[in-house]
Amino acid sequence: MEHKILSGIKSPSDVKALTNKELPVLAQEVRDTIVSTVAENGGHLASNLGAVELTIALHKVFNSPDDKIIWDVGHQVYTHKLLTGRYEHFSTLRREDGMSGFSRPNESEHDIVYSGHSSVSISTALGIAAANKVSGKKNYAVAVIGDGALTGGLVYEAINNAGRMGDARLIIVLNDNGMSISKNVGHLAKRLAVMRSRSGYFRLKDFTERAISRIPLFGRALANKLFKIKTEVKNMMYQSNFFEDMGVKYMGPIDGHNIQQLCDALEGAKLVKSPVIVHVNTVKGKGYEPAEKNPSDFHGVPPFDAGEGVIPRSNENFSEKFGEFLYNQAAKDKRICAITAAMTLGTGLQRFSEEYPDRFYDVGIAEEHAVPFALGMAKGGMLPVFVVYSTFLQRCYDQLMHDCALQNSKMVIAVDRAGIVGDDGETHNGIYDSAFFNGIPNITVFSPSYYCDLNNSFVNALYHREGPCVIRYPRGAELYKPEIYSCNGEDYQVFGDDDAEIAIVTYGRIFGECYKAYERLVAQNKKVKIIKLNVIVPIPEDVLEHIANVKKLFFFEEGVESGGVGESFASAMLENKLSPEFILTAFPDCFVKQGKTDSILSQYGLDSEGVYNTIIKEIL
Repeated sequence: MEHKILSGIKSPSDVKALTNKELPVLAQEVRDTIVSTVAENGGHLASNLGAVELTIALHKVFNSPDDKIIWDVGHQVYTHKLLTGRYEHFSTLRREDGMSGFSRPNESEHDIVYSGHSSVSISTALGIAAANKVSGKKNYAVAVIGDGALTGGLVYEAINNAGRMGDARLIIVLNDNGMSISKNVGHLAKRLAVMRSRSGYFRLKDFTERAISRIPLFGRALANKLFKIKTEVKNMMYQSNFFEDMGVKYMGPIDGHNIQQLCDALEGAKLVKSPVIVHVNTVKGKGYEPAEKNPSDFHGVPPFDAGEGVIPRSNENFSEKFGEFLYNQAAKDKRICAITAAMTLGTGLQRFSEEYPDRFYDVGIAEEHAVPFALGMAKGGMLPVFVVYSTFLQRCYDQLMHDCALQNSKMVIAVDRAGIVGDDGETHNGIYDSAFFNGIPNITVFSPSYYCDLNNSFVNALYHREGPCVIRYPRGAELYKPEIYSCNGEDYQVFGDDDAEIAIVTYGRIFGECYKAYERLVAQNKKVKIIKLNVIVPIPEDVLEHIANVKKLFFFEEGVESGGVGESFASAMLENKLSPEFILTAFPDCFVKQGKTDSILSQYGLDSEGVYNTIIKEIL
């Protein structure tokens, strides 16, 4: 499909040169490009389609990168990428060595920070505005944040501080695609909202205030009185507005799909001599009917047929299986409650939420709150299960230490997307949780390899272990499962000759890959055994008995090397005066880039071929 206007956009300056008639054409070309590319590569669709006109207006009004646009989460940056010189490479979106689905400074000077997690944009933009003020720059810092991110407490910490920086050049664009804030009453209020968002209004307002203030003797007092009257009238029209109560000016709501209104509002915001929120109403999935009708289904999607608009349903996966096990257990035990942080669908909790609404709690994007909330439920006699992505659990380190481990109360934390997640890249890979759990006392961590392991781990965590328990499991489906394998619910399992002098130790998803390498070695008459850890924190004490005669021990880990399970295993060996040659294969201290999971495992020597080659090189 030919995109006459979009193909000519090499930088935001080209957007500024377009006429008002050309801008809607550009918007349609952008939508067509996003839909066709996401259909091919997968990605975030509905959120990006809803932000097309808004992004065009931002680049029409502001001068990026001198004016810095900070995108919250970053799952609405596809239009931004297309308007900042990346159209020709957009087909590589989310592919290995291709363009990221989030903002990345190593891609473009227009991507100011790495994005991937929610509710941080206002804090970052406020910091930029403060730096501009100190250095005397007159540029603007713009935070673009969705209404869903307002469930994160960090937003209010930032707004509270912004209200104290009265002259900061900070503009917060609230992209509201479902949440109602300070609902206006009546037709007149709506007309006033549009009028107040135009730049001419602010020029007249500024001129009038300065003119009145210059009247001898009583000008300043009169200006203050008029301001109070205006505020009271506005509050009657608009109801109370908590943003302005926190010291931040408010404008809106604005039609987020009307480019001219958006431009007027943003130009007006530039004239406000204090932090200001521009409230924009948009429609998720705008312009693509299937996504408009089902925005949740089309939030993050795998490749699909754009013409049919039908998302292919995945086969069984760990998320769905855990949701099933949780649901079944809750049917037997009325104490079990489920907690999630805005991830009901992603973590397989839809059925639980529908069948047991009185025991289901979606706390929003507030992972830090979820852990002490679970503690409170445990103190009240319930069995709370907090289901969370590994990458978002990182926010909870303090709560895991203080409100989980120190309290030693019974709760289960189900860590979804542990290990490599693939296409979402650095900000979403779950390769760090096993390391940070290693430094927290009183916690038992299970790392199942198969669905039956997952169920056993869950039952053990609920009823057979003291204190808080963690169950970490990967994204997607089971990998290779040996025919002889059976889930026994033990802390570890040993396969092969117990007197073998070569041992493989591993856990989690890659056990199947290690087992395939083990089979190859056995077929070559190598005396080797493989130890599968089902509990990784703490290291099961009696597992060390099985390496007493081992000369070479190979540890393979789908996690980071520094502070990981491999290192703690090596430490346990030294404490027990066991000293086989120890070879650890894990992820180095780095951020692993996007790519297909099997490709990444191969790159880092964690697939069956890599495991085999590592061992054979050392024993020949």
